[in-house]
Amino acid sequence: MKKETISHDIARIGLGAFLTTAGISHLTFARKDFQAQVPDWVPMNKDLVVLLSGGVEISLGLALMLLKKQKKCTGLIAASFFTAVFPGNISQYTHHRSAFGLNTDKKRFIRLFFQPALVAWALWSTSVTDKK
Repeated sequence: MKKETISHDIARIGLGAFLTTAGISHLTFARKDFQAQVPDWVPMNKDLVVLLSGGVEISLGLALMLLKKQKKCTGLIAASFFTAVFPGNISQYTHHRSAFGLNTDKKRFIRLFFQPALVAWALWSTSVTDKK
């Protein structure tokens, strides 16, 4: 196995574990914090949005860890998911909502830069960005 492939696999499995853990936290101990990220314009109950997105995160996390043959497709879906939920991070910043220790505008602003990093992580770890 090439070193690059091992690095990709470690990153992909790490992202899968991260997503699975985040998804579980949506359903349990961090539900209230995640509700702070649901924009007011979403026409659904905030708790339901958090529960559904948690289910999606668990599914994506498990898929990233277990479905190696479908990794490129799963990586694209994960990157799309991270893009789709980015308005929640923007909403948390623009509405000055504290959650996850993000209790200042500066911290909430810095958090915005992590979402593109997650998109890049999903694409790189699943070799979507490879030119093969």
